[in-house]
Amino acid sequence: MISPEPAYQHGAPSQTGILLVNLGTPDAPTAQALRPYLKQFLSNPRVVEIPRWAWWPILNGIILNTRPKKSAEKYAQIWMPEGSPLKVHTIRQTQLLRDVLAERVQPAPILEYAMSIGNPSIAEVMRGMKEHGCDHILVLPLYPQYASSSTASAFDEVFAQLGKMRNVPAIRTVKHYHDHPGYITALAQNITDYWAKTGRPDKLVMSFHGVPRITLDQGDPYHCECQKTGRLLAEALELNAGEYQICFQSRFGRAEWLSPYTAVTLEQLGKEKTRRIDVVCPGFVSDCLETLEEIAMEGKAIFTQAGGQEFHYIPCLNERDDWIQALADIALANLQGWMGVGHSGEKSSEEHAAQSRARALGMGAGN
Repeated sequence: MISPEPAYQHGAPSQTGILLVNLGTPDAPTAQALRPYLKQFLSNPRVVEIPRWAWWPILNGIILNTRPKKSAEKYAQIWMPEGSPLKVHTIRQTQLLRDVLAERVQPAPILEYAMSIGNPSIAEVMRGMKEHGCDHILVLPLYPQYASSSTASAFDEVFAQLGKMRNVPAIRTVKHYHDHPGYITALAQNITDYWAKTGRPDKLVMSFHGVPRITLDQGDPYHCECQKTGRLLAEALELNAGEYQICFQSRFGRAEWLSPYTAVTLEQLGKEKTRRIDVVCPGFVSDCLETLEEIAMEGKAIFTQAGGQEFHYIPCLNERDDWIQALADIALANLQGWMGVGHSGEKSSEEHAAQSRARALGMGAGN
């Protein structure tokens, strides 16, 4: 069903907007909040590529009756006073990026963030952007590496909302930036800064979120993009092949996922009596459950219980200035040709709006 358009004022300048999209997070670290969050997440056919007739009884009869409580206990361990770490960092990144864009371009684009799962939803935020006159929207997922289950899922929801609009804005999407120089440089500098304070490890473990192996066989480029990010990062750090390891975490279910698995890698390094390992998660630009609990807590326990000595988790890029500047570079590169739309040129936006309004009134318009 086509939704009503926001109230329109003749002569109002069109705006260019940027929509940052992250995966999402529950509203609270409770089983009650986790159940609808997990249901929405695990009902996505891009996330779980099992026929609904086979998956639905498992999801509703088993998983949603057991996993919410366990997940809530994990979230409770890393919850911040302001809320979920993923959401807190995303809000901070959004504000910092607003400030940087305001310094670099005038007038700056309207910048908002949304979550593919949970709140604020893509639907809600896109409605707000429309109400603010955004006639051109750049969709910028906070996933450096493209995957159908993450990036494409975000695009699906954006396009689903377009299908409900009468006056559809122009849309551009950023597919990936896994090899963007600014992103790689920020990753490398983050690690270098950490090592300057703590010394270097015997091995750097680069842990990316896993996906089922079958997605690679079916053409998803995620595995290749993770490998390229890891290689470029190792080159920037001047590491040889024996000094780092790329692996994949967060395996779910019994199917084969991308390997080597992070948990198995950490256990093996522990059994080898490795003196010190550092773990970094380049595919996450914000610390979250998968980094703070799965890696920094569970991963550390796996490594040390297997015989390893010293375990360090290196935080994500979060609010680093070099990362925010790189994100601004990515956004502005993808806004080429748009920043003049609805903006000043030789005259101010107010002058253009006044002229447009006068023309509209001259043709008998009511506003």
